[in-house]
Amino acid sequence: MKNRFIEFLKDEEGQTSTEYILLVAIVALIVIKFGGKLRGELEKMVDNVFGKANKSLDSFE
Repeated sequence: MKNRFIEFLKDEEGQTSTEYILLVAIVALIVIKFGGKLRGELEKMVDNVFGKANKSLDSFE
């Protein structure tokens, strides 16, 4: 079993559809796991940028 796994890792042929499906599944799990935190951080960043832009526009008036 160990030898087959090592052979699999050394195999340099193109990815099969199964490998792509596994990759997409892993990415989906990561997005689901950290999606809420990521959304919160992005909202804070956008609010900060627009807050600074509004302050800059207010100073021109």
